[in-house]
Amino acid sequence: MSEYKDYMVRATAASDQIRAFAITSRNLVEEARKSHETSPIMTAALGRLMSATLMMGCMMDNDGDVLTVKIEGDGPAVMLLATADAKGNVKGYVKNNKVYLENNASGHLNVGGAVGNGNLTVIRDMGLKEPYVGQVPLYTGEIAEDITYYYAKSEQTPSSVGLGVLINPDESVKEAGGFIIQLLPFAKEETIDQLEKNIKSFSSVTDVLKAGKTPEEMLEILLHGFDIKWNGTMGVNWHCDCSKDRTARGLQLIGVQELDSIIEDGKTIETKCQFCGKTYNFTIDEVKKIREKAANVTSHS
Repeated sequence: MSEYKDYMVRATAASDQIRAFAITSRNLVEEARKSHETSPIMTAALGRLMSATLMMGCMMDNDGDVLTVKIEGDGPAVMLLATADAKGNVKGYVKNNKVYLENNASGHLNVGGAVGNGNLTVIRDMGLKEPYVGQVPLYTGEIAEDITYYYAKSEQTPSSVGLGVLINPDESVKEAGGFIIQLLPFAKEETIDQLEKNIKSFSSVTDVLKAGKTPEEMLEILLHGFDIKWNGTMGVNWHCDCSKDRTARGLQLIGVQELDSIIEDGKTIETKCQFCGKTYNFTIDEVKKIREKAANVTSHS
């Protein structure tokens, strides 16, 4: 048996009337769980969001593009966020890592209850002066349905999104992954009808992954009856690109007054990356240099 690896697959079907993506992401979701010490509900919520963000990021045109998906709700989760690039790297975090609720009516982890009502925001940074920002109200808080709703409302792209995270009794991640299937503008009625029938008879992402199916096999089930053209696979990884230099640039943004207050306090400060939890210490001399740069930016703006 070959060693398990997280990866994503891309395809088109029905003579390019459909485009499709599928992912298996158990390792990276487990890494995120360990990094943030999440409860099972929050592992599922963040795992679903990161899987979706990776597939959405794969749709971007340029290697330097970055996509961020943020969910803010009035539930106990408060906020969760994932950021992916076009190369299959993702990082994410949650505002409240410990949420415990009774299972929902279907007997599954109550992600919708944890998230509550609020908004889903998609930010595409394509290296332009301003990033593209799209926002929709949350549809169910279960994440897959919310992203389906986002594509329909914000991008006018009929889509079906399936996401799943299965948790072991010891709270580690047993399976994680998902799919995004989209109809292109010239899709024929018979194509739409067949696709809807396939999606309706599809069990669930976790059922398929638990049965040992690959992302390719997941798409073969969903695209049954159509010709499929495979457009490549891509490894996907949990990856945080934080560094002391990047953190220092972030400290510049808090402003001269706040930095003056830190200097006056006279103590080494410790900052923590919200994505991976790595800590960086800055001495007062280092803070003074950061303050100098912040003052120069302010005087030139």
